[in-house]
Amino acid sequence: RRMTLDGKRILLVEDEAVIAFAVEDMLLDLGCEVVGPAFRLDDAVALASSAAIDAAILDVNLNDERSFAVAEILRRRGIPFLFATGYADTGVDWDGGDVALLAKPYRKEQIAAALDRLLGHATA
Repeated sequence: RRMTLDGKRILLVEDEAVIAFAVEDMLLDLGCEVVGPAFRLDDAVALASSAAIDAAILDVNLNDERSFAVAEILRRRGIPFLFATGYADTGVDWDGGDVALLAKPYRKEQIAAALDRLLGHATA
């Protein structure tokens, strides 16, 4: 297990409960603390605005909404995040600049590697 992820607080935004709980289990296995999971955009915005977070995994599509508002809040707070999407090949129509993408479905090793990259500057 990577020491770099121990105790890291990861905001998880995912509207499908089955996926959210599976990812939560993976994050816990990696030593992270999970903030959320937030299933709805307003919950995600509230957590992104005020919670103590080291990084975030954002599902791009939340029901019929996009999680871009959450991404903007995190960016303003200087918190690294990645978008989880089933459409990684086509990219994400977010105009906020380069952002890491995690293609669904993903495994624990992929989450660990992506978070290591996101947090690399903070944990080096």
